[in-house]
Amino acid sequence: QVQLTESGGDSVQGGGSLRLSCEASTYYYGGYCMGWLRKLPGKAREGVAAIYSGGGTEYYDDAVRGRFTISQDSAKSTLYLQMNNLKSDDTAVYTCAAYFGVCGDTWAERLLQGYWGQGTQVTVSS
Repeated sequence: QVQLTESGGDSVQGGGSLRLSCEASTYYYGGYCMGWLRKLPGKAREGVAAIYSGGGTEYYDDAVRGRFTISQDSAKSTLYLQMNNLKSDDTAVYTCAAYFGVCGDTWAERLLQGYWGQGTQVTVSS
């Protein structure tokens, strides 16, 4: 059974930083594309970043590239999202996601079709 549990959401001022964590049962099995989705108010859920559980290429949405960094510690079964230089446009519910298979160029679509956690709220005030 796939279980994804996020933590780390908070309210911060613009320019600040946060680190989200996701404890994931998928690391016990391997073979998953792991990543983060977010849902901005009034908009559809979108991909933020992804990485294959076995390591390798990191994928980012253009809106966060250079500010956010995805990483993982398989020994701790945890996925991270380091978010720096946060903007008010980053205010959203952030959801950890997992898709059985590689990430590839369609990583966002794959994560949207995969398993999701409950989500954690990030609020950035200007």
